[in-house]
Amino acid sequence: MLRSSGVLLNISSLPGEYGIGGFSIDAKNFAEYISSMGFHWWQILPLTTIGEGNSPYCGLSAFAGNFLYLDPYSFESGLLTDEEKVSAKYQGDIYLTDYAFAYYCKRDLLQKAYGRITDTIKNNVEYFRAQNSYWLEDYALFMALREENGNKPWYQWEDKLKYRDSQAIQNAKDRLSDRIFYYCFEQYEFFRQWKNLKLFINNLGVNIFGDMPIYVCYDSADVWAHPEIFQLNDNLEPLKVSGVPPDYFCAEGQRWGNPLYDYQKMKENNYEWLIKRILHNLNLYDMLRIDHFRGFYKYWAIPAASPGAKQGEWLDGPQYAIWEELQKHVVNPNIIAEDLGIIDDDVKKYLQKTGFYGMRVMQFAFDGDPCNIHLPHNYNKKCVGYTGTHDNDTTLGWLLNLPEQTRNYALEYVHCNYESGWAGGGGDCQATKCFIKTLLSSACDLAIIPMQDLSGYGGDTRMNTPGKATGNWEYRTNYSAMESVDISYMRKLNNLYGRNVWGSNVNIF
Repeated sequence: MLRSSGVLLNISSLPGEYGIGGFSIDAKNFAEYISSMGFHWWQILPLTTIGEGNSPYCGLSAFAGNFLYLDPYSFESGLLTDEEKVSAKYQGDIYLTDYAFAYYCKRDLLQKAYGRITDTIKNNVEYFRAQNSYWLEDYALFMALREENGNKPWYQWEDKLKYRDSQAIQNAKDRLSDRIFYYCFEQYEFFRQWKNLKLFINNLGVNIFGDMPIYVCYDSADVWAHPEIFQLNDNLEPLKVSGVPPDYFCAEGQRWGNPLYDYQKMKENNYEWLIKRILHNLNLYDMLRIDHFRGFYKYWAIPAASPGAKQGEWLDGPQYAIWEELQKHVVNPNIIAEDLGIIDDDVKKYLQKTGFYGMRVMQFAFDGDPCNIHLPHNYNKKCVGYTGTHDNDTTLGWLLNLPEQTRNYALEYVHCNYESGWAGGGGDCQATKCFIKTLLSSACDLAIIPMQDLSGYGGDTRMNTPGKATGNWEYRTNYSAMESVDISYMRKLNNLYGRNVWGSNVNIF
């Protein structure tokens, strides 16, 4: 990878007129905006459907796209009227995502558009359906059945549907054929709009850095359609669930609650489902971050009945076998390993053998150990450096909550005067600008800065707090925040530290 830098901002966090960011002109504007500063990467969170708590890391499908991102102005001609597009616009707070409004609004517009599709569009949907049948058929049927069952989770459906009795499934396909086609159209439109938007962004010289959670949601089309590859009992209930033991993200550990993979069963068909999922994501993005990467080496298994995360055990994952299998399909995949949390020497050796880049986060650096791998002077080229991630507080919010001695150490490290004026928020915030400069000057090949840090914002704009069930994923930027950033300074830093030396329209791998 060539030396470069990027900005972290989820699609939902973009400006937009419908209560949520999406594949609109605002996305194009943002790509042009970061390109003007010499950034060549835009990192986003998973594009897949969301579930409970609006988390993009636990949705109804590991393959299907989030229809909330659809742009009414990007539908094909004649499917929506100008009056319908205008009358559906959001009148509320532009600083937070209103998921309830966005769901109602986009679902209504999508249904109207579906009622007007032409024969040409129907043929396009059928072609898309055939090309993606390995996941789309299950997703569309799952969603149609979920709708028919009052949006209850699949494990509360009648037994014949829960256990996928062949005759009951065929009857459902016949009975719900129109709703199944609706969900195929939904996904056709999602991937059509995303393809067009990504092409525009790539033509600016900006690459998309995507994300894939390692696990899937229990109430998902994936678990319902493929229960045999998960650790479930005869009643299709999880035997053990996912999480992590206590670490620096959360003192009590985290009980995520996802069903765990049955890797022995997966091995029988060369990890086919998992390989298809990774390939699907590699096709969506220019580079893919895999969340909780260490789970492929050893994973934390929590008894399903346990309310907390501490009563778990480390079990072996597929380790090298999964990457050896992937190499048969794609040579040297552009994968970044999220290797944060508890990482012992064996996991470090595992990551080194895969050849994938790992991550470094400045907020984890200031424990007083000069050998801390998260201190920028210890970075090597083959890593992705961050001021903070979507799971961290903003840099300013984090600094304000540090003990004074630690804060002074951190500010001195980044050459920021900690005696006065360092905490002034906004695009001219001295502390965040010093952190950004230190990161961009480091050796890491790729440096990523959350939009909140570019804006010099405090903890009230934090994207996610691990272990907190509500109030996450709501942050949105806006044009005033974008204008407040010191654009010329960021461009100067990217030029000064060799992260913008090749111009646009260049593949930087």
